[in-house]
Amino acid sequence: MDTELLQIEPPHLTFVFELKKQSSCLVHLANNASHYVAFKVKTTSPKKYCVRPTIGIIKPHASCDFTVTMQPQRSAPPDFQCKDKFLIQSTIVPVGTTPDQISSQFFSKESGNYVEEKKLRVVLISPPSSPVLLPVNSDLYHHDSLGGYKDRIPTVDGLENLPPSLTVAEEKSLEPTQDMEEDTTGEDMISKHVENDPRTQSKIEVEIGMKQGEDDLRLNLAKDYEELKSRLSIMESKLREADETIAKLTEEKRANTREKNLLKLELMLKRKRNMKRPQVGFPLLFVCVVALVSVTVGYYAHP
Repeated sequence: MDTELLQIEPPHLTFVFELKKQSSCLVHLANNASHYVAFKVKTTSPKKYCVRPTIGIIKPHASCDFTVTMQPQRSAPPDFQCKDKFLIQSTIVPVGTTPDQISSQFFSKESGNYVEEKKLRVVLISPPSSPVLLPVNSDLYHHDSLGGYKDRIPTVDGLENLPPSLTVAEEKSLEPTQDMEEDTTGEDMISKHVENDPRTQSKIEVEIGMKQGEDDLRLNLAKDYEELKSRLSIMESKLREADETIAKLTEEKRANTREKNLLKLELMLKRKRNMKRPQVGFPLLFVCVVALVSVTVGYYAHP
């Protein structure tokens, strides 16, 4: 084909690597063809990564995304060089094909299918860190992990790391004892520089907000714990009442069963006694037959 079936962005998978933490990367697929295109994602380390979804169908000139999640790792690779790779296969499928109908035969070149393959390598980057103040040649710099040294603050009157906004008069008004002059001057410089740095202030505000959120979360957890504890005590009391009720019903059932068995036994004994009683005189049927025979004989004997 003249053009590729799928346009894949980004050209490589970038993960922010932190020990014992997950990291995800989103991959965008765009269908450049006028046909339905099926795709399949493979990797050299299936236990290390989780891909959702691994198989899908993209309509003509439509797009689709899939997410790759790197599982938490206990150690970093040497020099942050990762050798893991991903393979994205794509092929044309008939209209109306569903993802459940896709099998490995669709992506087999031996079957005569046109299959495009594109490999994506994995790139690891370190998490961005906050700026750090470092003294270099008696000057104060902003050190950024990505940009190096920035925002130079020159020295004044031979005092190391002294901000320009601090004048000599202000220095004398804030002058401490001679033994601690150097230490307190450096501390005042750093504290004032931190106050003038909007990035540092925003970071402090974020940390304060996180601490407040943690305190609120702890309070909510404590309240939830007490509520659950009270509910558990209520449920335990109800369970004890239910156990007592079940025990009473079981005892009543046993008593009823004993009474029923006693009644059956008495009835059987009465029947046996009635069967054992001897018969007195002749049975009524025998008397009736003898009377009938006597009448008949008498009738024929005296015509």
